[in-house]
Amino acid sequence: MTQTENTKQTKQKKLYRSKTNKVFAGICAGIANYFDMDTTLVRVIWLLTVIFSGIFPGVLAYIIMIFVIPQES
Repeated sequence: MTQTENTKQTKQKKLYRSKTNKVFAGICAGIANYFDMDTTLVRVIWLLTVIFSGIFPGVLAYIIMIFVIPQES
């Protein structure tokens, strides 16, 4: 095992709100970064989830995530 592989295995991923790639609070961009996905895809998935869940639960979850997920430093 090389040093780079060892470093990748021991380094833990952390979920942060994005400072640079954000529309409202950076939640979707942070989730996209965490899962190595496209930010636009995460935003579309989030929008569809909010629409089909009856809007209020999705908006409430987003507001809770603003306070629970720390902003990247």
